[in-house]
Amino acid sequence: MTKTRTVFICQNCGIQSPRWAGKCPGCDSWNSLVEEIDAPLTDKRNRVTLKDEPVLLTDVMTGEEKRHVTGLREFDTVMGGGIIPGAVTLIGGDPGIGKSTLALQVGCALSERRLKVLYVSGEESVQQTRLRAQRLSAKENKSLYIVNQVNLEDMIGYINKMRPDVVVVDSVQVIYSPEISSSPGSVSQVRECAAILTHLAKSKGISLFIIGHVTKDGMLAGPRVLEHIVDTVLYFEGERYSTYRILRTTKNRFGSTNEIGVFEMTPAGLIEVANPSELFLSERPRDASGSVVVPIMEGSRPFLVEIQGLVSRSNFSMVRQKAQGFDANRLSLLVAVLEKRLGLNLQDKDIFLNVAGGVKVMDPAADLGVGIALASALLDKPVAFDTVILGEVGLSSEVRSISQLAVRVNEADKLGFKTCIVPKNNLKMNKDLKKKNINIIGVETVKEALEALT
Repeated sequence: MTKTRTVFICQNCGIQSPRWAGKCPGCDSWNSLVEEIDAPLTDKRNRVTLKDEPVLLTDVMTGEEKRHVTGLREFDTVMGGGIIPGAVTLIGGDPGIGKSTLALQVGCALSERRLKVLYVSGEESVQQTRLRAQRLSAKENKSLYIVNQVNLEDMIGYINKMRPDVVVVDSVQVIYSPEISSSPGSVSQVRECAAILTHLAKSKGISLFIIGHVTKDGMLAGPRVLEHIVDTVLYFEGERYSTYRILRTTKNRFGSTNEIGVFEMTPAGLIEVANPSELFLSERPRDASGSVVVPIMEGSRPFLVEIQGLVSRSNFSMVRQKAQGFDANRLSLLVAVLEKRLGLNLQDKDIFLNVAGGVKVMDPAADLGVGIALASALLDKPVAFDTVILGEVGLSSEVRSISQLAVRVNEADKLGFKTCIVPKNNLKMNKDLKKKNINIIGVETVKEALEALT
């Protein structure tokens, strides 16, 4: 008889080890090595065998990509204009954030456009999925099929028999293949099941949606190879007890990345937010110190967000710097610039920063707004209510130029703002901005920006 061999596999990075260890040698995570049987895997992936000969790039004929439009404008924008046949999309998010609701709404919208949709629910029964569809006020249609299944082979049988246009798998962590000896949710099961479904979708031109769980750090659970084999990776973000949700794309082979879509969670499902900038600023207080409006870019779309700063005297020997929606390391750098270059006394102060609306700001153009918000909170001097601030800050407190200034200023002008503090170098490249109704002030340093606001 063949001796059974076991290995220990990290559930985060997928590295294999012959013996157990408390700390993974690959990603340094603790208690992530799980024992699995190292059995030979029968390759039943129905791989596509390509027999094309190499051709010149200039001889390749191209045409317009056919896309399935769902009618959900925010979702279509994030996907790059619609869903490509044969594309595989991975949707991740915290538990209870609304991943299944979003997937079911997309499935119902596509079925209304006469596309055959198969919704595979591994975590809920057919009756539970039906109740959710009724709660979402989904229209009656005869092209949306629902099945409760976790066996991969049976799932492939349904796909081969029905030949649907779109397949939704909820979720990949509960799907298992009998050919793999490890338990569902393990690295081996997640990797192989996702690979098999991907090859099946590519070979038959099926648009595949895979819902995945996330870890406590907010990253997709399972091996990183799961993100590499799919075409699009979407993150569904937002505070669990808030009504607003943000759909963000971090990878898209058929469109731009860093696009976001804004939704509102209601008892009737997810509703699109037509004007996110107005939403983020709807509850902004007047004459409050530490409040600054910054136009940021998410992909090709401008958004106006409110940045709130709070500076208070620390009661402990160790000061605290907390940031919500902004990079904590970048916050520490800006605090050091304010102390060293502007002489502001922040060394014994607790500093708190928040981006209102649950938005995560990665745009460097928000640096100047963050610095002004902290200075306003420290000096207790409010910034004018009709002023927006943008610019990247260097270590010498210089304000560096940013990209797509005209788009940002136009968005601020539409919402009625009268003054805009921008990098001075940007004005040399965008001379037409002086013709706008908004008053544009160019600054070279953070100190000049503070003087312009006083």
